[in-house]
Parts: sequence; structure tokens; C-alpha cells
Amino acid sequence: MSHHLFLLSPSDTPLYELTHYSSKPVQTAASPLAANLPSWSTSAFAGTLTALSGASSAAQTHNSQGGPVRMGGGKDRHVIQMVANASLDAIEEVMRKENVMYLKSVDKFNEWTISAFVTPGSENPVYCGSASLLQKQVSDMSALLDMKFILLHETRNDDGIKSFFTEVWELYVKTMLNPFHTAHTPIRSAVFDGRVRASAKKYL
Repeated sequence: MSHHLFLLSPSDTPLYELTHYSSKPVQTAASPLAANLPSWSTSAFAGTLTALSGASSAAQTHNSQGGPVRMGGGKDRHVIQMVANASLDAIEEVMRKENVMYLKSVDKFNEWTISAFVTPGSENPVYCGSASLLQKQVSDMSALLDMKFILLHETRNDDGIKSFFTEVWELYVKTMLNPFHTAHTPIRSAVFDGRVRASAKKYL
């Protein structure tokens, strides 16, 4: 089972990407279409039926760590990026309707469920004195406003995903406190990457 995380800037530019393969056990279920047919009629076409029904159980193999992984793994990265990008419209639609940061299961594409975490936006920044101070405050805060964290996942784990998003948000805020990091540059910190991976291993 794999998870794909994308951190997007307010202009929807990718700042960080992570693919995490979970070693937690997966509950395998027969595909709905194959479950309704006799066993002799699906043996030759089992893979096709599973693919048509959208189930991922037949399209999985096991990686070296023992957890199931989608066929293709990182080779079809561009498809995963396209799915995440296509979900932005659904995420923004839900953002307008709900006043929450964690948006669970906002979209679905085949076996992938898309959940998101959006940071608050601000049209009216707080004014604290001089114009130069306001300009610096706005540029510092812009790194924290209107960020979108997108997670593609195959199984439902709402509490774990919410905890994971909260921890990634805290790590992102700490990264933005670094005066040498700007709001729209990709995050290449090995420390950030290691902590996000540890959080993914813990919660996903």
C-alpha cells in the first residue's frame, strides 16, 4: 500500500513530494465484479475483471520490506502527479463550502482516494506599524497562507492521516521560520524529509 504526499504553494507549485510504502498489513477483498461471478468464469480474466472494477488487490506485488506496492511504483510518477493536480478543483470547491483545515476523501480516482490539508488564507493581513514592517510581515506570512497538502492513499485511515497532516504542517512551519528559506522554493532539507518520512511511517 502506497501513499503519495504533495505540498503545494499558494500558486499550486509543488514544493515537496514524498512516496511512502506502508508495511502495515492490507485487508484484501475480492473485487465486486468478480465476487458476483462463478469462480470458473473469472479464472482466465481475473486480472482484467479486477482492473475494470477499480480494485487494486490483483495489481499489487510485495516490496522488499514485505508491504504490498502498486505495480509500477515510482515509474508511473507522472500519472500520480496528474491525479493530484486534477484533484485541485475538487479541493478548492470543498474549501469554499467547509471551514476546516483537514478535508478527508475530497476526490477519488480509481483506487486512489485524495485527502487534503489546507492552511488558512488571509486577504487582510494584520497591520503592525510602518509600511516596511507590514511588507516584511506579509512576505513572511505568505509562506504559511493558502498552502495545500495533498495525500493520495488507497485505504481509509482518517485519524492517522489527520495526525500525519498536522505533524507535517508543524514541520513545514518550522522550515519556514528559517530565514534562508523562501516561500516558493522547493524544500530540499534532508532533516525535513527525514522527519516527514518518520511521521509517515508512524501514522500511515
